[in-house]
Amino acid sequence: MLEIDATRIPLEFDSGASIPTPFYIYDFDVLDRRLTRLRDRFAGLFQPSFAVKSNPNRALIGRVLSCIDHIDASSAHEVERALSVGVSPDHISWSGPGKRRSELEVLSKLGLTIVVEAEDEIELLSEITASYSAPQDIVLRINPDHVPKGFGASMSGNPSQFGIDEPAIGHAIDLIKRAPGLRLSGFHAYTGSMCLTPEPIAENIANLCAIFRKAVALAGIVPRTLIFGAGFGIPLHAGQKALDIDALHALVEPHIRELASDPVLGAARRLLEVGRWISGPTGALVSSVLSAKTSRGLAVAVCDAGFNNHLAACGMMGSVFQKNYPIQAIRRQGSADDPPQEQMLAGPLCTSIDQLARRIELAPLRRGDAIAVLMSGAYGLTASPTRFISHPEPAEYALSDGKLTDISESGLNRLGSLIPGLRP
Repeated sequence: MLEIDATRIPLEFDSGASIPTPFYIYDFDVLDRRLTRLRDRFAGLFQPSFAVKSNPNRALIGRVLSCIDHIDASSAHEVERALSVGVSPDHISWSGPGKRRSELEVLSKLGLTIVVEAEDEIELLSEITASYSAPQDIVLRINPDHVPKGFGASMSGNPSQFGIDEPAIGHAIDLIKRAPGLRLSGFHAYTGSMCLTPEPIAENIANLCAIFRKAVALAGIVPRTLIFGAGFGIPLHAGQKALDIDALHALVEPHIRELASDPVLGAARRLLEVGRWISGPTGALVSSVLSAKTSRGLAVAVCDAGFNNHLAACGMMGSVFQKNYPIQAIRRQGSADDPPQEQMLAGPLCTSIDQLARRIELAPLRRGDAIAVLMSGAYGLTASPTRFISHPEPAEYALSDGKLTDISESGLNRLGSLIPGLRP
């Protein structure tokens, strides 16, 4: 099994006390299996790199490190998180279009790889590192011209804050060569995300191989690092199927073997940046029903989690139309024989757009029942406006070998955290 099993999600602590909802839970046994499968399937072709932005929980990052040892951070604080759980700086790449001078001044001294995304960023970083005794290794991010069809979200082929446009990389390379304190050590490209079919991903990787060859020739370097944005998707909605990574391996292998045999590019470390595919299927958001009623003929269950806790499930992270995540009832007071009915799952917020599911077929829900929003281990808690309308922020738990561990990282928005007398 490669996703969290709703039947294993506990609603009570070992003591028998109820676990307050809403909460996120991550099955670390599932995480281990996904990491092992990814590492072993692409061994010899790529070294996986975990994209922290998909889930920056420190306990989860630490568990990832038990299987793969490279981290892609998209902010200075994500770098800090990786360092705090023991990641060596030379196993961290720091990307992202908005880096502050103060952050560059601190982190450029540590020995990590900085991914530069604009010419003025190159100039700024050179100002900072010009006096260093050793040059700062940088990787140049390229914004490819071509995006294969099949990616749910595209980061290339259009005006973008990400990277240097493919036709302009020669100018950026010349700027780096003239910049004191910098050493160009490789290239990075991330074309798109949420692709569920092998062919577009394979086409994209073949295209990136060609782009990297061209860039290396223009730079006249022997690259140390080549970073491939994977774009691996996960099935979030009805009718979607999981990405077949065995088929993808067969399609990709010839291109990477050819790259590996190149006398100039062959020795470069090839990183495959993966986030959502690793962490997404390991997690669930658990929410209780606070109220249940019928409104104009439609059953409505008001839950204690909404878009303040899971923006993506409510269709607000780039979706044109909201499609329901996989949702299961994990505690019900009704009969097991109750037929499913169409109902709305609303959140607790005072806005009509707060809906976890607009219309979904589930057995009737009552006040006190609980649901699990599956495939929620990526872009869940930290991708959501948790402080909106000041409802309690979900706790986070890890499930491993049947043991539940509280791995929550923030509790200042829980009732009673500011005035102890209000604590439930």
